[in-house]
Amino acid sequence: MGDVLRRERLAQERTLKEVADEARISMPYLSEVERGRKEASSEVLAAAAHALGLGLGELLSLTQGELTRRRADRSRGRSTAPYNGLCLVA
Repeated sequence: MGDVLRRERLAQERTLKEVADEARISMPYLSEVERGRKEASSEVLAAAAHALGLGLGELLSLTQGELTRRRADRSRGRSTAPYNGLCLVA
């Protein structure tokens, strides 16, 4: 869900602070939710979604779509990692 929240926020060209303030949650907490480090309550998710102009049901639907896409990518052998290149260490 965090990935979906972040993608929606960035698509609206809004800052973390703007959305957190409107949702009345702390900016560090919203950041942790977006990065998948915190599991937010349904109330927090609903507030964040509302601040982005989404309903909770819409957020859940978008999240389901994202999970379905990732599962399909994995079954086809595609990585869902943001960077799929070679990393060299000196």
